[in-house]
Amino acid sequence: MGVRLLSADSSELLNLSATELKQAIKASDGRVVLSENVAPRPSWTGDIITNAEIAAAFSADLILLNCLDVFNIDIFGLPESDRPIQTLRHLIGRPIGVNLEPIDLTMEMTENRQRLPEGRQATLKTFQKIEDLGFDFVCLTGNPGAGVSNSQIEKAIKLAKSTFSGLVIAGKMHASGSNEPVIDIKTVQNFIKAGTDIVLVPAVGTVPGFTEQELKTIVEQAHAFEALVMSAIGTSQEGADSSVIRTIALRNKICGVDIQHIGDAGYSGVAPVENIYALSDTIRGKRHTIVRMARSIRR
Repeated sequence: MGVRLLSADSSELLNLSATELKQAIKASDGRVVLSENVAPRPSWTGDIITNAEIAAAFSADLILLNCLDVFNIDIFGLPESDRPIQTLRHLIGRPIGVNLEPIDLTMEMTENRQRLPEGRQATLKTFQKIEDLGFDFVCLTGNPGAGVSNSQIEKAIKLAKSTFSGLVIAGKMHASGSNEPVIDIKTVQNFIKAGTDIVLVPAVGTVPGFTEQELKTIVEQAHAFEALVMSAIGTSQEGADSSVIRTIALRNKICGVDIQHIGDAGYSGVAPVENIYALSDTIRGKRHTIVRMARSIRR
């Protein structure tokens, strides 16, 4: 049946196919932590070290790079390399993903639209590029003001599945400037039908009005069709007190999510390390948290 991500060595994690990675997440019983980092931003330590290394050191299992132009790779602290993503995978011993944004220029906006370079948008060329770069997964979502719509995410899922061999995560953490519901059961069904491996939803407690019952219904629907669910703390609450993180983590674990995401609005593009630890400690306890932190990437 394969490995359990929760207790896998780096040598196992970095050799998993998309199907095997999905099974490893499923086998971990809701105890997987994903940290999103702003890749180009200087790390808060002031040293030449990547935000990904900081997050991995504090128990993140998966690393998601945000604000990365895939045609002009800029990852602060990464040594010079012809294969930058492979170099980062080697340094942290974790699977790595990237955000691509399926913008919708026809979408009615609730805030000023942010203009994105092509290398951050979800297009045929960017999917081909991330395949060449060797990413383990892609997250189809929207940053604030991007103007990403659920209908464009659905189209991007289909395009990704035809051009990219890694896992596909899809959904919005917040409105991203678009005047439409962030998530509902019909949207989830459309994403699953389009082929997403993992449905992204806001964590309960992070966007107004999204309830535990709604999340439970989404989880049941996704699991019935062999899709997984990731809850996301993407509304800057990742920088709140650790007690807030623990509350959110426990509520969403009760709802049955498979991965818990913690966003990048902390110290210079990565969540406060104490909050990454608090999230991990809450959903899997100190034993698994410390093992992930202490396990050598040479294993």
